[in-house]
Amino acid sequence: MGMSSGGGGNGRAPLGEINVTPLVDVMLVLLIIFMVAAPMMSTGVEVDLPQTRAPRMEMDEEKLILSIDAQQRVFLGEEEVPADRLEEALLNNARLQADDEIYVRADQTVPYGFVLRVFATVRQAGIEKLGLVTDPAGGAADVPPSGSE
Repeated sequence: MGMSSGGGGNGRAPLGEINVTPLVDVMLVLLIIFMVAAPMMSTGVEVDLPQTRAPRMEMDEEKLILSIDAQQRVFLGEEEVPADRLEEALLNNARLQADDEIYVRADQTVPYGFVLRVFATVRQAGIEKLGLVTDPAGGAADVPPSGSE
């Protein structure tokens, strides 16, 4: 007769450890899915940004973005706000009042005067920190400075 270490005589001892390999496999698959899907989830208002030669700055993804599209429509985040009600919307935005900072994205075809009126409205709402978002891709880098051939 053979000796058994317990477990009812079938020769198998109870497992004392949990096999985490399937859990790790599932977690890695979920990580890959989120890494691929995350850039696609960051949608916003379609704006043709002015191009600059400025170096790329890190933009805090958590800050609120105010966008002005080519038709001079103003968006606070994803929501369109009439220009005459912008100050009220800014004052009533708890997240913005707590951060006291906003990024402004304006289409390059929007008249400068309209952008300045929006800036003035933002300042009247008590927002002290304004960040301007441009496209550092380099379209302007290919254009020679004026006066040189």
